[in-house]
Amino acid sequence: MSNVKATVGRFEPRRTTRYTIGQVFRTIFLLATCVGIAALLVLLLDVLNEGATHLSWDFIRSYPSRFADRAGIWAALIGSIWVLSLTALFSFPLGIATAIWLEEYAPNSWLTRTIQMNIANLAAVPSIVYGILGLAVFVRWLEMGRSVLAGSLTLTLLILPVMIIAGQEAIRAVPTSIRLGSYALGATRWQTVRRQVLPMAMPGILTGTILALSRAVGETAPLIIIGALAFVPFVPDGPLDSFTVLPIQIFNWISRPQPEFHAIAAAGILVLLAVLLTFNLIAVLLRNRYSKKL
Repeated sequence: MSNVKATVGRFEPRRTTRYTIGQVFRTIFLLATCVGIAALLVLLLDVLNEGATHLSWDFIRSYPSRFADRAGIWAALIGSIWVLSLTALFSFPLGIATAIWLEEYAPNSWLTRTIQMNIANLAAVPSIVYGILGLAVFVRWLEMGRSVLAGSLTLTLLILPVMIIAGQEAIRAVPTSIRLGSYALGATRWQTVRRQVLPMAMPGILTGTILALSRAVGETAPLIIIGALAFVPFVPDGPLDSFTVLPIQIFNWISRPQPEFHAIAAAGILVLLAVLLTFNLIAVLLRNRYSKKL
């Protein structure tokens, strides 16, 4: 009997200790979150304080210049919109199609598992490696040159693994009962995927798209590798024209010793944030539309 009591006492829940440990970790996690938010607010306030006075319609509509009071961001802004639009156009259908095949059609074989492992590994590859790949394949082998199309395809390779993984998770989250009910009513596999699975998975897919495009909009290293120019005094008229993007233009201004260029670089950062928030807003509106339909 004494042994039984000793065993029960040993495994008796220590509620006070467990509650205290839980509160300690909750406080630590809250402080970590507050530190990250505070650092972000400090950076945003510093950028606003330095760049808001230089942000004007003339600054947005002007082209780059050697003089800070004449320099603008129009060429980089249009170049970024071109690159992001083509990147979304290429990566979105490819990412969804790959995720559908892996989750709904691919057999459970060593080949499928190998593809899954490689996709997960590619999501962690440094962006400059994709820049080298884009330089070798799109710029030189396919002879696209230093064009908007080459930059968009390079960024597509960069964000495609992230979009595929997000699409797989969203499709996997759809209950199996939805598929079985559709099959029971006589629907084919493709009809089930198109009419049942994809509408329910679309909010999660669009969330992954938001994260992927948010990464692409700030990438500089791959575009520098493929030859995106720091000084472009014209707006690209098509996908085969030379281009520059906002991060490269901002980096060019920051690297100059004159403090005037640092101030307009802060204004360029505000424009970059506006472009990012605009693309994210479009994706959020589409996601909410599908959520309301469900």
